[in-house]
Amino acid sequence: MVWRHRLSEIETEKEKEMMEEEEEEEEESNNFNNKQQIKRCKNKKIKSKKSSINNLDDGCLMHIFSFLSPIPDRYNTALVCHRWKYLACHPRLWLRVDRSVKDLSNPGVFPNIETAVSAARPGDTILIGAGGSHLASNIQIKKPLCLIGGGELPDETTLICSRGSDSALEFLSTCKLSNLTVKAELGCCLLHRSGRLTIDGCILQCETNPLDYLSCPIVSTACAHEVLSSSIRSNSDGVSVSQTRIEGGAKAVLTSGELALQRVRVICARTSLYFWFDVDSQ
Repeated sequence: MVWRHRLSEIETEKEKEMMEEEEEEEEESNNFNNKQQIKRCKNKKIKSKKSSINNLDDGCLMHIFSFLSPIPDRYNTALVCHRWKYLACHPRLWLRVDRSVKDLSNPGVFPNIETAVSAARPGDTILIGAGGSHLASNIQIKKPLCLIGGGELPDETTLICSRGSDSALEFLSTCKLSNLTVKAELGCCLLHRSGRLTIDGCILQCETNPLDYLSCPIVSTACAHEVLSSSIRSNSDGVSVSQTRIEGGAKAVLTSGELALQRVRVICARTSLYFWFDVDSQ
């Protein structure tokens, strides 16, 4: 009986040892799995750091920002951090018109619209400073540009076409106007000759006088064979107007050639009429 009791004790001890070994192996396995998970997390963090957009150099980031629409997308990128603000507001992406500028050596800042248009490269955006009036008389734009008013509302940035001028701005390329007020007395506010002209959120005013029937906010001569040579004309010629207030003049749009007014929509506000329409080939 004694030897049997001793044998059962030995078996019990062996079982305990085996259980302890199994627990140690399980603990080691868990520790190994935890280490592997920690390692994977570290690798993910390293990869995420490597793939972060902030690891790109300034030139690459600025090139990416150039594809964003100036307002609101590029404007919003300037709110992210100091570096993005510096790049989003860099003169390579914006040209500014500021009548009060005195230091002409400051890159990207010009005292008037004409010099800014002359210095601009195709695809540039010109931000016209709010406050006061900017003189704009027969300024020809022969390259794709975007002109934007710097104020919160379009009537905070005004372009004045002096009496005797045919137009304030003359477009011979694809361009966009946004958040601007353009005033003309006897001529037209905008003269469109070729390309696709987009007018968004603007105010076009022909001042009231006894000869206001001679003026017109928008005149388009695109596709008029006697005005433009075949080398300049383009199949994409046209005008697109959205959320724009038009006041005065004989009619909102005067066209010649193959263009005609299409898809007209008007919303009547308390003080003004806001227009949406396209001028395209019939």
